[in-house]
Amino acid sequence: MNHFICRTCGIQYEQSILPPDSCLICNDERQYVHPKGQSWTTLERLIQDNIYKNDIIQDEENLYSIHTKPNFGIGQTAYLVQQNEFNVLWDCITYLDDFTVQEISNLGGIDAIALSHPHYYATQVEWAETFDALIYIHEDDKEWVTRPSERIVFWSGEKHELKSGLILHRLGGHFQGRSVLEWQHGNQGLGILLSGDIIQVVQDQDWVSFMYSYPNLIPLPASKVAEMVEKIRLMKFDRIYNAFHRIVKRDGIAAVERSANRYIKALKGKLFET
Repeated sequence: MNHFICRTCGIQYEQSILPPDSCLICNDERQYVHPKGQSWTTLERLIQDNIYKNDIIQDEENLYSIHTKPNFGIGQTAYLVQQNEFNVLWDCITYLDDFTVQEISNLGGIDAIALSHPHYYATQVEWAETFDALIYIHEDDKEWVTRPSERIVFWSGEKHELKSGLILHRLGGHFQGRSVLEWQHGNQGLGILLSGDIIQVVQDQDWVSFMYSYPNLIPLPASKVAEMVEKIRLMKFDRIYNAFHRIVKRDGIAAVERSANRYIKALKGKLFET
């Protein structure tokens, strides 16, 4: 029996003798099945192959990024947030080896794992069991959990406070339960937003964008983007980190507002003529 992992998205499934027939995540229009077809591996096999290594980098005080090289699956970055001896892993990556466990243990381990949306569930249960942590997922995304666990806490409503100043907010959009993490005490008290890719920092890192499906370039409706911005205005942050280690370094709320205005104008045909 193995916990098989989809090579394309990096999501781990509940234990089975044979690999699943298809990947729930990749068959959805927000992801994709690889042109060469569905393929599977296991965490044990990835470790045995000795190809991958996790880089753990301190980005600023009490914030570390964790990224697998070379890229595996979607290639996202996870973040370790430290606050008053309470450590939160924001989003998850697939690869987990002894080196990673030791390095994170040296940083105080993990008390909670909070997920933005199903594309980054990865091997979240492996991480939770290794570090004796709970996993926080919005209940609206319950159907996308491919490896159930008693460690998963399905929170409800529009926000959930993990600890004082560490607040999960449901924004929806990319997925129904799609969430961001507001870290009010980060960035020397100016605040940090960990946005996954619901608010996607783009190549010009003074701007962000929004999508229903990134691989297939399906936009969000203007009304949903406007709704998200209204929620963002009520949060406290100056800096934004996205799922691919792009950073809006300052004036994060203003960057979201002007980016949303541009996005909505484009959808309504008011930004340009072509």
